[in-house]
Amino acid sequence: MSENSDPILSALTFYREKLPELLQHEGKFVLVHAHEIAGFYDSYGDALAAGYEKYGFESFLVKRIAAVEETMQFSRPLVFPCLT
Repeated sequence: MSENSDPILSALTFYREKLPELLQHEGKFVLVHAHEIAGFYDSYGDALAAGYEKYGFESFLVKRIAAVEETMQFSRPLVFPCLT
């Protein structure tokens, strides 16, 4: 799938390109729709609500603005079936 056919990947690429400018709002959440900065918010919930209000079920991105992105690790319990 090319970047152009994936609206979230396209919005994320746009965010990364604009990050140097966005850092003046570091710590806030940015709402990105396509190649447009649609607003800055103090909380994820506020940004998400604004996204649904403005764009309904169209794709949009909500991202916390940070110079260094926090790495998140997810794990799940591994269950191995008995092979005997």
